[in-house]
Amino acid sequence: MQASQDQAIHSEAPLQLLLFVDDRLKSRQQVQRILSYLKKMQTEYQFELQVIDVGQQPYLAEHFKLIATPSLIKIHPEPRQTIAGSNIISQLKIWWPRWQAAAETYLQLQNDLELETLPENSNHNSVVQDSQVSIRSVAASAELIRLSDEVFRLKQEKDKLNEQLQFKDRIIAMLAHDLRNPLTAAAIAIETLQNNFNLDKGEFERLTPGLAMHLFKQARSQTKIMGRMIVDLLQVGRGTDRELPIQPEKISLNRLCFEALDELSDRLSAKSLQIDTDIPKDLPRVYADPERIRQVIINLLDNAIKYTPESGKIGISGLHRTTQKVQLSISDSGLGIPEANRDRIFENHYRLERDESKDGYGIGLCLCQRIIRAHYGQIWVEESPSGGAWFHFTLPVYPK
Repeated sequence: MQASQDQAIHSEAPLQLLLFVDDRLKSRQQVQRILSYLKKMQTEYQFELQVIDVGQQPYLAEHFKLIATPSLIKIHPEPRQTIAGSNIISQLKIWWPRWQAAAETYLQLQNDLELETLPENSNHNSVVQDSQVSIRSVAASAELIRLSDEVFRLKQEKDKLNEQLQFKDRIIAMLAHDLRNPLTAAAIAIETLQNNFNLDKGEFERLTPGLAMHLFKQARSQTKIMGRMIVDLLQVGRGTDRELPIQPEKISLNRLCFEALDELSDRLSAKSLQIDTDIPKDLPRVYADPERIRQVIINLLDNAIKYTPESGKIGISGLHRTTQKVQLSISDSGLGIPEANRDRIFENHYRLERDESKDGYGIGLCLCQRIIRAHYGQIWVEESPSGGAWFHFTLPVYPK
């Protein structure tokens, strides 16, 4: 505990005071009035005053269970007493004579006790030492509280680092597994094209134009899947929603939705999935980052494809909810999401137990939520009419 530099310290004074302050302007003005009053009182009666900034030493404020600043505490002689509020000076005028009398009584009792019990060659240093015990014990208690909090903080950091290391190991294993399928598919398509291309003739042999185009699309589609995996991993670790950079502009959700469906057409066809679209042509334009919103739509459609059984149905619809918001909804006909888990699925790395064997990292929905929140929108999930998952998100309408 550091004493205020403009306050004289009288180590032999039996009256010990602590003044807790903060750095608010209104509080500083009140503190100056209190210090001026105490300085005046100090010319009449010596005491020790230590001024403590709660911002620099919060552990002391916790130790004394303070609920307001400024607060003035008499810590010696016992019993301890606290006065606080906007009328500290008025309270001091009432209590000061009593505090002064208590200090005089304490000092007289100590002197009498020493005269009775100490040898003749003993001095009165014990009086000084006793008068310092309270403050020393206060400092020790505060240090114990600070160290306890520091140990707790370090333990939390250790647990967090361990969790990050475990996640890293899990991601590396899953990345190796998940990249294998699209990488193999892309490699087979490219190798087939390469083996059947005649450089001299400048054309494909034993491949029809339609099959060659299909292989090109397959290679492109698989490389985009790998690209999305890597982009999601990189972006989910880049800070908070507020730090997520966006470049909003006037965009059409209709166009983004149909571009996303076209990008995923091979996967939709592979599972013979039916697509129901209900996006009004007059749906207002929104003010959003086109690349970020494309990520959200692709992520939600990717999940819908993943969890919808073969020959199932996926729905995508738009709704002009208010004059300021547009809502986009994507539904599937899979198993759905239990109500108890519908909030947690947007947490980073969270996955339902039944989905542990599925490809993915449990970060796609977390990333979607970050993107939508960065646009001041909302995202949530309900049960679809078909019993599957029904995701909704809102975006601001572009101002006219």
